[in-house]
Amino acid sequence: MLRLTEIKLPLDHADDALRATLLHTLHIGSTDLLDFTVFKRSFDARKAALMKVYIVDVVLTSAALEAALLVQHADNPHILATPDMVYHPVGQAPANLPLRPIVVGFGPCGIFAALVLAQMGFKPLVLERGKTVRERTKDTWALWRKNILNPESNVQFGEGGAGTFSDGKLYSQIKDPRHLGRKVMNEFVKAGAPADILYEAHPHIGTFKLVKVVENLRAQIIALGGEIRFQQRVTDVLIEDGPSGKHIQGLTVLDQATGHTHQLRADQVVLALGHSSRDTVAMLHERGVYLEAKPFSIGFRVEHPQSLIDRARWGRHAGHPSLGAAEYKLVHHASNGRSVYSFCMCPGGMVVAATSEVGCVVTNGMSQYSRNERNANAGIVVGIDPRDYPDHPLAGMALQRQLESHAFVLGGGNYAAPGQLVGDFVAGRPSTALGSILPSYQPGVALGDLSTALPGYAIEALREAFPAFGRKLKGFDSHDAVLTGVETRTSSPIKMSRGEDMQSVNVRGLYPAGEGASYAGGILSAGVDGIKVAEALARSVLANTERLRTSFA
Repeated sequence: MLRLTEIKLPLDHADDALRATLLHTLHIGSTDLLDFTVFKRSFDARKAALMKVYIVDVVLTSAALEAALLVQHADNPHILATPDMVYHPVGQAPANLPLRPIVVGFGPCGIFAALVLAQMGFKPLVLERGKTVRERTKDTWALWRKNILNPESNVQFGEGGAGTFSDGKLYSQIKDPRHLGRKVMNEFVKAGAPADILYEAHPHIGTFKLVKVVENLRAQIIALGGEIRFQQRVTDVLIEDGPSGKHIQGLTVLDQATGHTHQLRADQVVLALGHSSRDTVAMLHERGVYLEAKPFSIGFRVEHPQSLIDRARWGRHAGHPSLGAAEYKLVHHASNGRSVYSFCMCPGGMVVAATSEVGCVVTNGMSQYSRNERNANAGIVVGIDPRDYPDHPLAGMALQRQLESHAFVLGGGNYAAPGQLVGDFVAGRPSTALGSILPSYQPGVALGDLSTALPGYAIEALREAFPAFGRKLKGFDSHDAVLTGVETRTSSPIKMSRGEDMQSVNVRGLYPAGEGASYAGGILSAGVDGIKVAEALARSVLANTERLRTSFA
């Protein structure tokens, strides 16, 4: 196959226009083209005449013709051979594996680590501290509707991870030379996700569709011999010092349904914790697993009418059925040296309560597949780094908790979020009444003054950023736009360092993975990292098996 990129056509092009453009671009006749598939579709709104932009894979009548066309168009960077994107497993599990690998956490990273291990015959055991996705959905709604938090079953903890209650965004800027992201997308579609995620430039599934997809992925893992145990919280790691250094020997696990604690033997453990398992991270630090502080971001959620964002992005084309709800991505470098940027933008969505700890308020964004809610929202956050807090691996987590606890107080102590209108925030005065925009956050928003919700340097940078964003996106700094706080779980504030073999730098058999270990940032990249870690674990087991075999030969 050949891959053609940067194929641009008018927004309302005829059905046969793409095929005709392919024939013209390649200088071939209609009978030479057997078939074509849209690999990616996006929109170019930089000019008044908005264009559809395609990447297309083309099947020709013969390999010889494909080879000839590659030579003929050798100077054209937009005509290349289609890369091999088929996933190839690294091997199959040996017979009579003495200990099956354990995966801790069943968010996107844990799901794909377990799935790939199961597909290779390793029959993994998954330990998830939260509940099944449908049970945790009920618990999550209890917070949103009744102000009742379950610290072990919420937006952060449970089957599917934090990504389940988000926009379900499936795009990433990671380098992916092996096309592992395509493996993730294909598995999602196989599990019931809409097929358009395979070609949309900014694909998403949405929360309600993700629930069924996650359940189907769980069923695949179980059908392949894997086992998933819910409400199982790892409370300790058993580490042994040996001649070659420290090695994982097992886990202490609390069954939260029964209250009983037990130990599991383990010599290969994937830690796919997510970015909010603070108690587990603290335990790992106490046991000497190497951790280090890393940069992360803090800020607020901002809401605008989706129609305002559509007009600012699409102009006269706003509302066109092909376009859907418009997105944005904004960055401002403030005069105090801080970077302010939009994060996890959710078109046609809602701001949600995302805390996992009693007496804390955390905001996040969520959209359904339709993206047809009244408001658009995004995190507007400020980058911070370890120089901003005490020199300790867990100091970033402590800062997060401090800000979240203060937000709880500012919101009235009942899980309502503190809020302020953008115009009042920039002017430095409290808000006393909403304008034309109704906030979507539940259990509710308590208007007031957000100036104490974040450190002074962050407030200063944010106040400077909104007018700058208004110059880039008309109406973004409108007075009535609503801020809710605080957005603190943008990424993990710690890094669980690992070597090239994907194992902890100081504990053999321990594989830190995904967002919680700071090797991913979003559903797609977490899934890709889960695959990489599963492969590394498999290679380690297969190499050990081969050494044992040859030593007894």
